[in-house]
Amino acid sequence: MTDTHRPLVSVLIPICNVEEYLEQCLESARSQTLRDIEVICINDGSTDGSLGIIQSFAARDERFRVIDKPNSGYGDSMNKGLEVARGEYVSILESDDFLEPDALEYMYGRCEEERLDLLKCNFYLYWSKPGAAQLNRHNLYFGAISPEMALMGPHRAVDVPEIFWAKASIWSVMYRKAFLDENNVRFLPTPGASFQDTGFSFKAFACAERVAYSCRAFLHYRQDNEKSSVNNPGKVFCVCDEHDEISRFLNEDRPDLKVELDPIRAKMKFYNYRWNLYRLAPELRGEFLERFSREMREELEAGNVNCVEGDAAHYGFNKGELEEVTRIAYDPKFYSVKLACENTGKLGTMMRYAKSGGPAYVARVIKDKVSGR
Repeated sequence: MTDTHRPLVSVLIPICNVEEYLEQCLESARSQTLRDIEVICINDGSTDGSLGIIQSFAARDERFRVIDKPNSGYGDSMNKGLEVARGEYVSILESDDFLEPDALEYMYGRCEEERLDLLKCNFYLYWSKPGAAQLNRHNLYFGAISPEMALMGPHRAVDVPEIFWAKASIWSVMYRKAFLDENNVRFLPTPGASFQDTGFSFKAFACAERVAYSCRAFLHYRQDNEKSSVNNPGKVFCVCDEHDEISRFLNEDRPDLKVELDPIRAKMKFYNYRWNLYRLAPELRGEFLERFSREMREELEAGNVNCVEGDAAHYGFNKGELEEVTRIAYDPKFYSVKLACENTGKLGTMMRYAKSGGPAYVARVIKDKVSGR
């Protein structure tokens, strides 16, 4: 493939110490039924055998390109890949995942036919070794995209914003390269960070004028890679860095979208922060909850938390979510106790509330139970 040739799709694969899964990943890219592609492998300072595996594919297939660099983190790796990508469209493939053979052909066809900025599909949750939790299956279909969303046809994501609080899954999306460049949609290049798909996904959907969805699934998203950053409970505030970048993007790069998107951004922050709080080890929750509380208080006082019911509920917070945000913002201690009691019995729950806040807390939890909160 010559340097002047523009392939139909650039597949970006960020790689760091993943030799156990890498051959399966790269072979799934090499075997795509859409042949006019380039596969850009960004080796982020791997110290295992990953670079050798990449080079063996590049030696056998001229469509493979290698970027070998010192370790600088996921975001910087992805930005370097985007800088050199020559394809009309861009696809992302994580180095421990793999694709069905017709993935790129289907997504490229849809993007071209419907003149899309991006197309998002469903995917499979994949385990190397099936277990009882998966009913002894390797693959479980994950429906991030509902049938109703898939039937909508091309539209602005901002007009039907459920996608903003769905799983980011940037690797189940095909992006028009010129669209990413024109809107400066890039990753936050923070070394050692996690959840950098959060900001990238928000920027892409915020700017896209023609988005479409498919219920078809092509990517197998590995769940049992213990080295995956999502399994690192110590990265307490990485999700906060992503939301700081989202705010910066709206304030500096796209102030024309700020009024329209601030309520969507606030709800997305609420969902992401709550998810992060629950995944953290108990000893790390207190510090994060303190920041969660402060930022939700700021969102409330800025008027970004709108309670919307009925047909337009997807544009804002429902009544239950508003109550939860208010409690997090103005009574984090009670919220913390409630979180700690989730897996305790009735007696243990009452004892914990009584120890933390006395009769007043006990009365409040009884009131919440009666009201169904």
